[in-house]
Amino acid sequence: MVGGTGYTGVELLRLLAQHPEVEIKAITSRGEAGLPVADMFPSLRRRVDLRFVDPQSADLAACDAVFFATPNGIAMQQAVELVNAGVKVIDLAADFRITDVAEWEKWYGMKHACPELVAEAVYGLPEVNREAIKAARVIANPGCYPTAVQLGFLPLVEAGVIELDSLVADAKSGVSGAGRKAETHILFSESADNFQAYGVAGHRHLPEIRQGLSRYAQAPVGLTFVPHLTPMIRGIHATLYGRLKKDVDLQALFEERFAGEAFVDVMPKGSHPSTRSVRSANMCRIAVHRPQGGDVVVVLSVIDNLVKGAAGQAVQNLNILFGLAETTGLGQIPVMP
Repeated sequence: MVGGTGYTGVELLRLLAQHPEVEIKAITSRGEAGLPVADMFPSLRRRVDLRFVDPQSADLAACDAVFFATPNGIAMQQAVELVNAGVKVIDLAADFRITDVAEWEKWYGMKHACPELVAEAVYGLPEVNREAIKAARVIANPGCYPTAVQLGFLPLVEAGVIELDSLVADAKSGVSGAGRKAETHILFSESADNFQAYGVAGHRHLPEIRQGLSRYAQAPVGLTFVPHLTPMIRGIHATLYGRLKKDVDLQALFEERFAGEAFVDVMPKGSHPSTRSVRSANMCRIAVHRPQGGDVVVVLSVIDNLVKGAAGQAVQNLNILFGLAETTGLGQIPVMP
């Protein structure tokens, strides 16, 4: 595991430490090399006995799979060497998510180091790409907002029942989505007792969401995406709006599309899923509404941004890659209260 000191990293370690088919061989960190992992994260005491190692001294090529829980721009520097050594690469950052390299470079503000792998990489949303994931060498683990938004819109765009030029995603995230770093806007005294939109002019998850929805619809998609920061630690709540083109049984459409999906829960008609109903679990809960029986459909989609939105989905992809039951190591019940 490359990069184990952030929130996504510790969440991935929590899940992998409980996985019956996984042995964690190395956890890298340049700044914390030599430090016992459990000294930084006491929650992992007696579960993870390794020390952080410098990336240069870690024998990553000896592993079956390597996770990158690193900032954008790191995985692309090392992926080619690992793939050539027969290692499966699962990148939890954005290096391989957008197939148009020029578009990626525009939104992420850097030159891509290995564009040749971008075309090969499989987008790791299991509910649509399960078969391709099985044979992948590089998996681009989806972003947190893109997971909640794409799963919520998926049945509608696949079935062709909504207008594609005016979709709206109004999404809220807890502060852990900003990462484990010191920035003023996520200080407790700044984010508590506050609610604020950001990235209205353009958020880097927008092209990822638009790319996915266009694929599923097999047509261009117009999307307005507005993220918000909420004073909670974990969770994403996406409220999604579209205009219906035809009369359809929305509840049946969603239930049929996600029938058999272990990690998507279509709730009963009239439900309002809450973020804490998925906290610490690899689950997306969805409810679909048609207010006043009109032509507007409203979808409510909630996930834990660190689990189904990041580390849990990465483990789900690992299971698919290695022919394990998809639910292996992911049976955690959401934490309440």
